[in-house]
Amino acid sequence: MTFKNKDGIAIVESLITTIQANRDYLSEIDGKIGDGDHGINMNKGFTLCGARIKGREYNMSEALQVLSSTLLTDIGGSMGPLYGVFFEAMADASEGKEEIDAAIFGEMLQAALEEVQEIGNAKRGDKTLLDTLIPAVEAYSSALAEGMDFYTALVELKEAARTGWCSTEEMVARIGRASRLGERSRGVLDAGATSCYLMLHAMASAIQQLIR
Repeated sequence: MTFKNKDGIAIVESLITTIQANRDYLSEIDGKIGDGDHGINMNKGFTLCGARIKGREYNMSEALQVLSSTLLTDIGGSMGPLYGVFFEAMADASEGKEEIDAAIFGEMLQAALEEVQEIGNAKRGDKTLLDTLIPAVEAYSSALAEGMDFYTALVELKEAARTGWCSTEEMVARIGRASRLGERSRGVLDAGATSCYLMLHAMASAIQQLIR
């Protein structure tokens, strides 16, 4: 099971429409324990990227690079740099590959996780996007190690991402603005974990469509 890099622009297009559709939801969640601008900032960046790739014959790696540079330079907040390096790592790990298989996508995920961990101070359990991303990457890697095919490994990724995202509701924030609230941050989903779940789910679903 593989898909062509040139067809993978559909993955980036799916990311854009997913963030646009969830702009208000992301800001609503963020408003409970944060600045309330996560959805606005993310929508701005992803919509700008959509305009920049529209009508161009970019492959997935090139479109991810445009998304990365847009998030790094054109949106505010703490998430721009985090998601900027996230997508830059994915672009770099797939660059020059005509066919994307399960192993290459695994390398893309691992590279993205490592970059996010490198520029941030967060750890698993701190109520951040890592609480979605780490279990998702682990589940995907474990699925491949157990001999599951690309499609099924993506099912495992989506389930683990959802479980990780939902787990943030009962966590106390230990990093960022929300950490000042202490126990009052419990009972609310983390906005970054939410956007991370939405994006991982969108990517996995788009790939499943391509490899069917």
